[in-house]
Amino acid sequence: MKNRTLVLIALCIALNIGLGQAASTLKLPVFLDSIGTVLAALLMGPWVGMGTGLFTNLLWGVISGPVAAAFAPVAMVIGLVAGFAARKGLFRTLAGAVIAGVVITLFVTLVATPIRTYLFGGVTGSGADFFVAYLTAVGQKLLQSVALTVIWTNLVDKIVACLVAQAVVRQLPGRIRSLFPGAGNVA
Repeated sequence: MKNRTLVLIALCIALNIGLGQAASTLKLPVFLDSIGTVLAALLMGPWVGMGTGLFTNLLWGVISGPVAAAFAPVAMVIGLVAGFAARKGLFRTLAGAVIAGVVITLFVTLVATPIRTYLFGGVTGSGADFFVAYLTAVGQKLLQSVALTVIWTNLVDKIVACLVAQAVVRQLPGRIRSLFPGAGNVA
């Protein structure tokens, strides 16, 4: 692995943890912890995106506790799907980046819902816990409450992550973009 890939991964991990910790501290109903993962996937492809997500959550789990580490499979899926969406050209347009966010959300829902439901009883300490509690209080079963919460909170979060990562790649100078093979997939 080249030095620039390792530096990119380290920077993206720091971005993920910094923004994610800010969102967690403020109890926002979004996570903001995958912008770096999507950025790594756009610049270096799905496997680097997957690794960035994995290492983010494992490191964050060591720093802050086991909840982040438990969601490492979710972070890996985000990197993979973002990287493959970029290869298919979805990040060439604004609408395509939004669609990529929707597709990522669908995959995240499949992976995150059982983790949040069966490992944590729907409560992870995030701002989204309010929605799970509300939906359960109005008669939804826990699994449905968690799935609906995961879909809606991640829909906003992943669209934002895709749009921000796309904007960052677009703003990189040409000489920097040329260092990263995936940058050509983002117009």
